[in-house]
Amino acid sequence: MKFWLIIPAAGVGSRMQADCPKQYLRVAGKSILEHTLGIFLRHPQLQQIVLPLAVHDRWWQRSRLADDLRITRVDGGKERADSVLAGLRALPALGAAAEDWVLVHDAARPLLQQGDLQLLLDSLQDDPVGGLLACPVRDTLKRADANGRVESTLSRECIWHALTPQMFRLQALTDALEGALAQGIAITDEASAMEWRGLSPRLVPGRSDNIKVTRPEDLQLLTVLQQVANGQVVADV
Repeated sequence: MKFWLIIPAAGVGSRMQADCPKQYLRVAGKSILEHTLGIFLRHPQLQQIVLPLAVHDRWWQRSRLADDLRITRVDGGKERADSVLAGLRALPALGAAAEDWVLVHDAARPLLQQGDLQLLLDSLQDDPVGGLLACPVRDTLKRADANGRVESTLSRECIWHALTPQMFRLQALTDALEGALAQGIAITDEASAMEWRGLSPRLVPGRSDNIKVTRPEDLQLLTVLQQVANGQVVADV
């Protein structure tokens, strides 16, 4: 089974308070985006990566991967869903068919493990809808009222934390995103667009360390996890 990949990377990452978009911050000698792309470029089932970037992005051309023929740059949009849709619309010209599988992965989620990626592909290859990596919520969840006080405690049973990649067929996901955006529906991930169409994506259990870098403290955590993965940090016993 072959798959296509979209990595929306048009965001500016304002919450990071950095002098460049968060996907271009460097960890262990490479940008976060280069770490993320490398996960998929090493996979033999990859067909092509579509990379929606901001129109005035000036950082990508400095990347060591900017000339990789397996990566096609397109103009992204204002919101994540707009960028993903731009990527989907570019795929047919690259040879993708309507029923081909498309994965969408966050640019700032560079710790995806190959085992989780393969589990997603294997679990969903015959699924009628598609699905996403996710992990069960571990922490106690509170519902807040309008004054910022606890209104109730939510049951963790059946609550999952959505991760990426998310994996759906090209035409089905395109139709779902186009329809939802035309109706002004808030789409936070690809699964929510499919849910809006009345479909139920499958949850595939993934590792909780598949973190998304959003705030400065996430970058610190990413650095430590990267060092641990490279054997540079030894925990005291």
